[in-house]
Amino acid sequence: MSITSEKLEGNMALLTITVPAEEFGKALTAAYNKEKNKFQVPGFRKGHVPMAMIEKMYGPAVFYEDAANDLINKHYPEEIADIDLDIASRPEIDITQIEKGKDFIFTAKVATKPPVKLGEYKGIEIEKIEAVVTDEDVDAEIEKARKDNARKVDVTDRAAKEGDEALINYEGFVDGTPFEGGKGEEYNLKLGSHSFIDTFEDQIVGKNVGDKFDVEVTFPEEYHSADLAGKPATFKVELLGIKEEILPELDDEFASEVSEFDTLAEYREDTKKILQVKKEEAAKKEKEAKCLEKLIETSEIDLPEPMIMYQQEKMVEDFEMQLRYQGLSIDQYFAITKQTREDMLEQVKPEAVRRIKTSLIVEEVAKVEGIEATDEELDARLTEMAEQYQLDVEKFKELAGDQETDAIKMDIAMEKAIKFIAENAKEA
Repeated sequence: MSITSEKLEGNMALLTITVPAEEFGKALTAAYNKEKNKFQVPGFRKGHVPMAMIEKMYGPAVFYEDAANDLINKHYPEEIADIDLDIASRPEIDITQIEKGKDFIFTAKVATKPPVKLGEYKGIEIEKIEAVVTDEDVDAEIEKARKDNARKVDVTDRAAKEGDEALINYEGFVDGTPFEGGKGEEYNLKLGSHSFIDTFEDQIVGKNVGDKFDVEVTFPEEYHSADLAGKPATFKVELLGIKEEILPELDDEFASEVSEFDTLAEYREDTKKILQVKKEEAAKKEKEAKCLEKLIETSEIDLPEPMIMYQQEKMVEDFEMQLRYQGLSIDQYFAITKQTREDMLEQVKPEAVRRIKTSLIVEEVAKVEGIEATDEELDARLTEMAEQYQLDVEKFKELAGDQETDAIKMDIAMEKAIKFIAENAKEA
């Protein structure tokens, strides 16, 4: 087994991996054993046709593809682990020699991590970011708590108004014909939420419990269902009930119910302290982001296109996983948004470039400044992660392994480097 590496222009490299003929022969035999039940030849039982006869009937290359895939999947990750090369993309594989009785040779064209010419990262000038909590901020937070603790009471003595919760039955018709997904029973709709199309909610305002009426709307031109997009529709609606939110009085009793404090004044003061911590944390994050933005502008990096594409694909794959958690497939999402995978890849490209540059720049700062994770910091992070997964820390370390532990150490070092850049910035 051997691997050679050749540097190419544009931070690319060509790896050539040679697999001995003997191992290629074993891979062909393994491919035959896996596929032999698919071949039927008169005079032989299914699965018992000799390999040589199958090769004679279908050509000597009949098992090449399976054997090649197995060898590439096995040896590419093994071989790149032993070479001193920072690979930053998926490989572009090309088979250069494949013939029974000879060495199997394939190449892998890959992007490599590009060098970084850092801009000045000490004394970056940014506008000062204030972290001030106003009385209005406190009022808004307390008002949110009031709404979270509101009571809902049935309304029978007046018509529906904006802000009410309406309980309705409805059925939609286009050109007099019901359409799929246009019917609902005992549906709770917050009037003014604009969760239904067009002026649907507005036309419930003013109606009384027990009223049956028509709601006339028009579907938007960009509606996800092409059959309904841009078309007028009539909904038959019955108003079954109205509920009104009653906010609690803003007094000491309210404060004691939603907090550990006995008075509204104490509750307000604690709320202000909590908001101050949040604002200071947000200001710190914003300062770090602005510093990195400035540093990206003044640093020089020649990013190979395959490296960017690799990041784009990872971002789309991450989004696809999020959709699956919500019970939606990526194909369903594309059908709704009228996008393609190519559209999404292009859409995320600027963010992909920003993420790669940020990572490379911060990593370079950490390297230049000798910033590393200490053993104490690593142990603290591993303990924190073990608690999240409800595992014993030693068991978590064992499961994480050396590669994941090294990645965690790098994450800590980069967090420290970002903090170093921000702490050395100048705020005007």
